[in-house]
Amino acid sequence: MLEDLFKVVRARFNDENAAEKTDKTGEDVNIPHDLLFKCPRCGTVAYMEDFEKNRKVCAFCNYHARLTWQERLQLTADSDTFKEFDANMTSKNPIDFPDYEKKIKEMQQKCGTREAVVTGECEIHGYKCVIGIMDSNFLMASMGSVVGEKITRAFEYGTKNKLPVIIFTASGGARMQEGTVSLMQMAKTSGAIARHNQAGQLYITVVTDPTTGGINASFASLGDIIIAEPKVLVGFAGRRVIQDTIKQQLPDDFQTAEFMLENGFADMIVERTMMRRTLARIMKLHNYERSRD
Repeated sequence: MLEDLFKVVRARFNDENAAEKTDKTGEDVNIPHDLLFKCPRCGTVAYMEDFEKNRKVCAFCNYHARLTWQERLQLTADSDTFKEFDANMTSKNPIDFPDYEKKIKEMQQKCGTREAVVTGECEIHGYKCVIGIMDSNFLMASMGSVVGEKITRAFEYGTKNKLPVIIFTASGGARMQEGTVSLMQMAKTSGAIARHNQAGQLYITVVTDPTTGGINASFASLGDIIIAEPKVLVGFAGRRVIQDTIKQQLPDDFQTAEFMLENGFADMIVERTMMRRTLARIMKLHNYERSRD
């Protein structure tokens, strides 16, 4: 049994695109694509079924793996309370980047959404709020014109209706296929957050893996309360780029959630199993009322 398992492990992680391999006897071995999960932090291999039952958290090192927007919404919002905003908004090609429209269509089919962020109104333990969920499967959740616009409209809705805003961030940064248009979204989203803050409303950022680049330099770092999942990557530029720039060796835990908590960027680290309850308690502490028991 162990020998067969090791065959599957080798095949799965040496060649993810391979559907079949050959064992020592020359017989074909059918390898299910989603049989195993290998933790990118500790390297431990586990059955995918067990990993998913544990809400995609590594049972050995507690690494919180990436979720799709559908999985995140299911774990966070009360059942049948989510009402999506701007569901049909999709990107144009402002700088005529080659094959950009084709790539967007491929991502839309793969991820079941038109863009890298899904926004809407929902309830969490009965507390009504505006929620935004970034999906790293969609072009690494890079921020282009539509992502910036949807985030901005979400905050404007929260300001108008006196609702807290919760954004689950996960991104590789600005979207290069849209050039300077993508960079403009940093200022636009930050302005909407400032108006939401001036109206006395609460903004909670939940930092997930990874949160980097222009997202970290804009709305991800502007939350009134910044929560991080354990062991996630948080930063701006890459580790090697920073070391080459400052000519210094960085700590081993640099750009982890734990490092950010220790140095004041994050306010708390919350396990995935406790996230819904924690968000509800924070809204209660800020005098938001439950719409139902």
